[in-house]
Amino acid sequence: RKEFSRIWLKGEITTWRALLPVADDHPIHIYTRSDACGAAETWAAYLGGMQEDLRGIGVFGDPGLAEAVRKDPLGIGYNNINFAYDVATKLPVIGISPLPIDMNENGVIDPSEAIYAHRDAVTAAVADGRYPSPPSRTLYLVTKGTPRKKIVIAFLSWILSEGQRYAASAGYVPLTAFEIRHETAKLSKIAGSAEEQ
Repeated sequence: RKEFSRIWLKGEITTWRALLPVADDHPIHIYTRSDACGAAETWAAYLGGMQEDLRGIGVFGDPGLAEAVRKDPLGIGYNNINFAYDVATKLPVIGISPLPIDMNENGVIDPSEAIYAHRDAVTAAVADGRYPSPPSRTLYLVTKGTPRKKIVIAFLSWILSEGQRYAASAGYVPLTAFEIRHETAKLSKIAGSAEEQ
């Protein structure tokens, strides 16, 4: 985290030699999001700042940021899991090398932190708490007030049941059994008073 903060927030690390044991003193090309987004806000929070504090070349959207880094051998960026890993193979996108984060800050990447070779290993680490929030983050569905329409309640119920089987294949972490029970109980309380469309 300290090194990333010195790159994105403080501008103190500007070459790859200052970061890694390499002979050449090539500059680091820093990429960030140009649009307001949860990924940038979460990354900035992890580093101790706000999205507006992040340095770098602004690129619009997750796909754009991933492509900018992929095309630039001196580039560094941050992104959501779904754009760093190939959907079919679950391996890092060709041209992208996910950098490990020393979560316990002991100066080495421990076996429990060496999770980046496969998307399923990353999402498993998020699910069991080895990869904390931030930099990971919980996503929510938000409604304007309490849902009252039967079709909306049915859709939310589907997400909590059948829909969970699609979460992992899309690069998301499925809800825990506790979270499913808790949210299902909330829906059950309002389902009896639901209105037709």
